[in-house]
Amino acid sequence: MPEDLLKLAPPLPDLCIPYGPDPCQFGELRLASGKRQFATVMNIHGGFWRNKYDLKHAGHFCAALSAIGFAVWNIEYRRVNDPGAGWPASFNDICQAWRFIWRLEQEYEVSAQKIIVAGHSAGAQLALCLAAREPSLEAVVSLAGIVDLERAWHLRLSGDAVAEFLGGSPTEVPQHYRAADPMRLNLPGVLQTLIHGTEDTTVPAVFSRSYCKKKKKAGEDVRLVEISEADHFDVIDPRSAAWLTIEHKISELVGR
Repeated sequence: MPEDLLKLAPPLPDLCIPYGPDPCQFGELRLASGKRQFATVMNIHGGFWRNKYDLKHAGHFCAALSAIGFAVWNIEYRRVNDPGAGWPASFNDICQAWRFIWRLEQEYEVSAQKIIVAGHSAGAQLALCLAAREPSLEAVVSLAGIVDLERAWHLRLSGDAVAEFLGGSPTEVPQHYRAADPMRLNLPGVLQTLIHGTEDTTVPAVFSRSYCKKKKKAGEDVRLVEISEADHFDVIDPRSAAWLTIEHKISELVGR
């Protein structure tokens, strides 16, 4: 799929709601279509943690999920080149947006009983970090995720994106890599579904393969779904041939 998804205007959300005082601390809420809400999906967009990319391109993914019965909380957060962004501030935004779901439950009848956190690319790293910190989170979906930060640094994915986000190399800020790298975290109580396209040249599928192999050895509940011929953006594009698989795998998490 061409990267026109980054330029294509998505359907408008139902509400745009701040979860904090910073201009980047807000989310777009899409309420579930139909009479029944199956669960809430909190979505964390990608873009190599840079403020060149925002939540808008994820709106297509979120709108498609709301159309099949999910409430979707698509969040923005401070990214590299935003004031105060980087590690751990950007991750702190994610945690704040997560806690805000209980406010949404009170004010908009969004379900907080069953929550799935999904993250695309760099957003998957943040989603998995959230799962490691929040024991109440039961299911996380990584879509073309950057799930091994040290490997991404060595391969220089998108140039110096990892170093820009974490503040340096693995030798310069080892404590940041220990805290932020999903490959080094323990997630014993959460179901992890990693979805990756075999033709992804932005974040190669070997990232998810290696992650799943290591995590299964550690006894974690992790599942790998590889989608033949899919690229980096196909996994969040409802127009792509991969979409039915994505929809099915997310729906499975709530027993649909």
